[in-house]
Amino acid sequence: MATAYAGLIFLAVSLWLGPWKVLRRRPNPVSFDLRRDVGIWTGILAILHTGIGLTVHLRGRMWMYFVRRLQPLRVQDTMFGFANYAGLAAALVFLMLLAISNDWSLRNLKASRWKNFQRWTYGAFVLTGAHGVAYQWIEKRHTAWVLVFSGVMIAVVVGQTLGFFRSTGVMPDRGHRKRIG
Repeated sequence: MATAYAGLIFLAVSLWLGPWKVLRRRPNPVSFDLRRDVGIWTGILAILHTGIGLTVHLRGRMWMYFVRRLQPLRVQDTMFGFANYAGLAAALVFLMLLAISNDWSLRNLKASRWKNFQRWTYGAFVLTGAHGVAYQWIEKRHTAWVLVFSGVMIAVVVGQTLGFFRSTGVMPDRGHRKRIG
C-alpha cells in the first residue's frame, strides 16, 4: 500500500503542477524539471508497486494474474482480474513515460511529438483510478483510505478542469471582471 499511495500522491502532484502555473498566470512550458522529476518518481513508484503487488495474492506466481489456463479461479472474469489488467496497462504506460522522461527524448522527438507521448499521463491516471477503485472494493479498505484515494483523484480532476478553463478563456481572470449595471 505504501508504494500505491505514495505513487498516487506523486501522480497527483505531477498533474497539478501545470494547472497551478496556469491558474497563477505563469508560463507553462512543454517540460520543466520539477514536473519531470516528480513524474519520474511517479513512474518509479508505479513500477515498484507493480513488482511488489504481483507477489501478494498468488504467492509470487505472477503469470497466474494474467494467463487464464493456469488459474484455478479464473480471475480474469472478476473484479480482481479487471483490477490486475488495469494496473498492468497503467504500469506499461508509466514505463513508456519513464523511457521518454529525459532531455535526449525531448530533443530527438521534438517538443510537439514528445508532448503527445506525455499526454498518455492522463490515460495512466484513468487506469490508475480504475485499478485503485477495483482494489478498494476487493480489499474492503477502511473508510479513511477510500477517502484519501477519492480526495486525491477528485483534486486532480478539479485542478485539471480549472487549468483547462483558465487556459481556454472560459474562466476569466479575477482582476479583469466587468461590472454589470
